[in-house]
Amino acid sequence: MTLVTPPVKTSDPIDAVRQWFALMEQYCAAVDYDGAERIFAEDVVSFGTTMDIVRGRKALREGQWESIWGNISNFKMDLENVHAEGGEDRAWGVVTWTSIGFDGNHEPFYRPGRATVALERRDEIWLAVHTHFSLFPGTPQRTFGKG
Repeated sequence: MTLVTPPVKTSDPIDAVRQWFALMEQYCAAVDYDGAERIFAEDVVSFGTTMDIVRGRKALREGQWESIWGNISNFKMDLENVHAEGGEDRAWGVVTWTSIGFDGNHEPFYRPGRATVALERRDEIWLAVHTHFSLFPGTPQRTFGKG
């Protein structure tokens, strides 16, 4: 896979969604919170596995990313199967993802999920204004890290 370099500036909204998911995969797998913040709008509104609806990058980082990313491994988006639509300045997409979580005894378990993103093009850069990452039903909600 070719690494994508931020920011996402393509004029094609479908390609923007694909590039955004590729970047998010890289940042999550690398536990790179600062890098990830660059592809989110400051006023992003999100929710996910470990948090209610939050507004802002800082709240998203503290409420979701910091409690998950360092406690999983092998995070991968199914970039071959991104579903996306969009127009000149707005786009949306959905994709499934997988990772390895760790139970209370630090034993690995398969941890699949899905993600939705809404992007807005601001000053020629595509930024996430909404995201929702969640686990597939039946997947343990908590991961404790390798130990």
